[in-house]
Amino acid sequence: MSSTRRAPVDRHKASAEQLAAQCDQLAQALEAVPDAVVIVDLEGNEVLRNGPAQRFADGRHGAALVADAIRTLLEDARRGLTGERELQLFGPPREVLHLRAQPLVAHGMINGGVVFARDVTEARRTESVRRDFVANVSHELKTPIGALALLAETMAAGGDEVMLRQMAERMAREAERLGRIVDDLLDLSHIEAQEAPTREPVPVAVLTSEAIERVRPAAAAAEIPLETTEIEGELVVDCDRTQVVSALTNLLDNAIKYSEQGRPVEVGAYAASDLATIEVRDHGIGIPSRDLERIFERFYRVDRARSRATGGTGLGLSIVRHVAQAHGGDVMVESREGEGSVFRLRLPGANARGRPLAASPEEAT
Repeated sequence: MSSTRRAPVDRHKASAEQLAAQCDQLAQALEAVPDAVVIVDLEGNEVLRNGPAQRFADGRHGAALVADAIRTLLEDARRGLTGERELQLFGPPREVLHLRAQPLVAHGMINGGVVFARDVTEARRTESVRRDFVANVSHELKTPIGALALLAETMAAGGDEVMLRQMAERMAREAERLGRIVDDLLDLSHIEAQEAPTREPVPVAVLTSEAIERVRPAAAAAEIPLETTEIEGELVVDCDRTQVVSALTNLLDNAIKYSEQGRPVEVGAYAASDLATIEVRDHGIGIPSRDLERIFERFYRVDRARSRATGGTGLGLSIVRHVAQAHGGDVMVESREGEGSVFRLRLPGANARGRPLAASPEEAT
């Protein structure tokens, strides 16, 4: 074959090889995309399905529902329509999928369709948490603000000295409550925004002592004795001192609010393995089992009437959980209605002098 005849063949071969390489690159790129992608031609034949799309179809609760939604959207795309749809899969696990389809056009002509599917479960959960948080904050702030406005209006109308003094005292209490809500919100925001707490070795006895002094006036007013058990050995944790004292203060404050008059709140600490455990025990009303899983949520209250009466913000235990998690620890609770509750804040332990941590009561026996 002459060189004149070979030239078109060579060019065709080179173009085919270039096209194959481009197709291979496209396939690799689609495999790297986290979204599921399915492409069909004008007759509805599947041209491409990437790995995520295959995983969407395999082993997923509601796979038939997903496949049907994709098929419907692709049929619309082949007719030149762009569409979106969100699927709620009730599981388990519960999932939310966002599907979007559009036609594929070449040289002004529709020659197929493509659908993208994305798991938006976490995004929708975050949106729901944010909406609930805003609604709760608005509600919690509205109550003291409304009370302050009403009291100010009543005082402006005049009255006897005793009544005005009582109203002024109540305004002070509502303002204090408003301040506590704002302070707790700022504390929680700071803890969540901080990538890692600033740590230093702090004796547990110092942490518990600071927290106890903070709540001592409230305990005295409620006639709740504060008792501490002796901490054997030098129990030390590497922690952000301010954050951990804040967490312990919230645990103690919570115990005082839900204790009966005269019943003690007890504080103790011990070490188990590499964790230092600080216990706060009360002998109060206890927590119903149905509420135990939710008490660390923001604004969740077991007894709303009692919490409002004692000035609770509904953020204290959420702060405790965030502090524990930020330090690589956790917080646990055991409770029985009518008998009281035990909260255990567990933090990674360290000993500044290199001595072993004190043994837990179970390990000591």
